[in-house]
Amino acid sequence: MPPRRSYDQYCAAARALDAVGDRWTLLIVRELLVGPRRYTDLHADLPGVSTDVLASRLKDMEQRGLATRRRLPAPSAAYVYELTGRGRELLPVLEALAAWGAPALEERRPTDAVRAHWFALPLLRPLAAAGAGAEGVVEVRLDEGCFHVRLTGGEQTYDEQTYGDGPAPDGADAALTLDAGTCVAMSRGELTVGEGVRQGRIEVSGESVLAKALREM
Repeated sequence: MPPRRSYDQYCAAARALDAVGDRWTLLIVRELLVGPRRYTDLHADLPGVSTDVLASRLKDMEQRGLATRRRLPAPSAAYVYELTGRGRELLPVLEALAAWGAPALEERRPTDAVRAHWFALPLLRPLAAAGAGAEGVVEVRLDEGCFHVRLTGGEQTYDEQTYGDGPAPDGADAALTLDAGTCVAMSRGELTVGEGVRQGRIEVSGESVLAKALREM
């Protein structure tokens, strides 16, 4: 790999881009926001990245204090990568990028890969708004798979995992069933959870305070 270069500018934005401006780095952060991931999992959920580039980016992220690598306890012999506190602070950056990029999600191209948990970032704020301050875990189910989001009921903190791939490991307080098109409409601000429920585009299940808030908004 060619040596890393700096913008050599005494500017906060330039320093940030020195750290995360390389191709694939922010998408690796997106994947690690899901939680600890094995190298093979990262490679599978980053279609198009070469093994050399992925290894190089992960090494850079470790050196810059954005990610760490650790061995899982026995009997597993696997290693996983996970974000540091500094790395998790990139969550609002990814949220802002997802909101800015949402208008470009037009018709899905035949070459476009998709993973259910890629919809988590643009849905964090709409789900928090629909939850009306209630705390709990929301499981979002699509034809492409499912993911879960943890709502804190207030200002989001970055010291714990905010969303994850697959079903909620300890069960969900509410579940939303919808399709990818509805996710896109929500991420663009064209549809709220409540509007989706009333239009029959979103089904909410569960009897918790959070489920009732999502159903009634």
